[in-house]
Amino acid sequence: MKNVVIAKHPATGETIDQWLETGENQIPEMYQKASAAFQFWSTRSLETRLTFIKKIKHHLLENMDEIVDEICAATGKVKTEALTADLMPVIDLIAHYEKRAPKILKRKKVSTPLLFIGKSSYMDYFPLGTVLVISPWNYPFQLSMTPVISALIAGNSVILKPSEVTPTIGLLIEKIAREVNLPKNVLQVAHGGKELGKALVSGTPDGIFFTGSVETGRKIGVEASKRFIPYTLELGGKDPMIVFEDAHLKRAVNGAVWGAFTNAGQVCMSIERVYVQHAIHGEFIDRLVEETKKLKLGEDIGSLTFPHQKEIIRSHVKDALEKGALLLTGKDPDQWGESMYLEPMILTNVTEDMNIVKEETFGPVLPVISFSTEKEAIEKANSTEFGLNASVWTKDARKANRVTSKLVTGSAVINDVLVSVANPHLPFGGVKSSGVGRYHGDEGLFIFTRQMSVMKDSGIKQREINWYPYENKYSNIRTLIKAYFSNSKGRAELIRSGIKQLRKK
Repeated sequence: MKNVVIAKHPATGETIDQWLETGENQIPEMYQKASAAFQFWSTRSLETRLTFIKKIKHHLLENMDEIVDEICAATGKVKTEALTADLMPVIDLIAHYEKRAPKILKRKKVSTPLLFIGKSSYMDYFPLGTVLVISPWNYPFQLSMTPVISALIAGNSVILKPSEVTPTIGLLIEKIAREVNLPKNVLQVAHGGKELGKALVSGTPDGIFFTGSVETGRKIGVEASKRFIPYTLELGGKDPMIVFEDAHLKRAVNGAVWGAFTNAGQVCMSIERVYVQHAIHGEFIDRLVEETKKLKLGEDIGSLTFPHQKEIIRSHVKDALEKGALLLTGKDPDQWGESMYLEPMILTNVTEDMNIVKEETFGPVLPVISFSTEKEAIEKANSTEFGLNASVWTKDARKANRVTSKLVTGSAVINDVLVSVANPHLPFGGVKSSGVGRYHGDEGLFIFTRQMSVMKDSGIKQREINWYPYENKYSNIRTLIKAYFSNSKGRAELIRSGIKQLRKK
């Protein structure tokens, strides 16, 4: 018997919608339908596929307010953030790939080595088949649509399993697919929870794209590796912000406030640790507290989306306070009550042994830590298991480049926060426990393709210079290699002569 999916507004608890979830017994049929749809979709020209993707872009632009309202109802975030961080990046991505995809996916000629002169070499790109996309609840629209659109452009069919925490986004995406008349079963949405996701991973996908927790990502990586299925994992972060004494202080403070508290801190690239050079530490904190107290719940700060996340945030803050941290803004966890709105919290007197420094908090909490030297800042920034994003703040361009190059992270920003993920031209992804693979940029399409390397000969010559018989060839090949890789005079003539001699053999 199927369970019922019940969608509730995270801030009010009001039931938004309810419907039957996808049964695990339906999974084999979903993959069969996806495989059949792939046979059709993959044989359409890229121009034809892009026509449908452009229709999606136009639909998003024409129905912007309605889509923003649905995202807000599902997540509890404020409208400006739903627009700029959940909807706009999808529109931007489509616009980028409209122009760039034909160049990315076309056959690419490459050079051919000396011994194979006369041949041509190139790379071809083909879709994987059926791609399984499992998306998260913090940016449920963007982080569903980005891999879905990328996979579709590359010629794959897609099965999407959106988060059970924000299930109405799956309905929204299904509706969009119908509105643009996307061919049947090219995109299917599976509605349900973790067990359904696990069953889908154990099915017959040809590629997997997962955004979510490190724990689940590891399990997916293990399962996919058993069958050598390509996978991309975009996992957690504990992103550091390093503020040097010569930074533009007011800008750095404003950047820290937004970078830590946007989407109520429920961002894998949130600023979760601020390291401030000792000379400006006191002034930085004073200004930080002042700016943070100006933020308004419901207008600047939305609600938390997932009730369980509130308990993780509570445990991290309580652990820090018990170990001596000081809470400068916001309320003590014991005073939070039942509301899903949390006042943004700033913590000082923070030490490296606290969970708030080591583990992903994913909430509106900002620990501030002082440092003395550049070396110390780099060591502290690199001290966690994560490596998703980081930022460096200084007016010294050489210092910024030097420090950034020593950070173990997938992306970095100088004198700004978070924005690298919003640039569709830049590949985005993590290192260490923050993930495997990249999306956006050229890599964002390559991850959904299998690549074939081809060398082509006209087939006219009877034999190649490196084929049998070897008799009397060694010295000629030796002379040819030395001439080719040297800078000696008469090099070109020696090469021509050597090739001519070898072809006579």
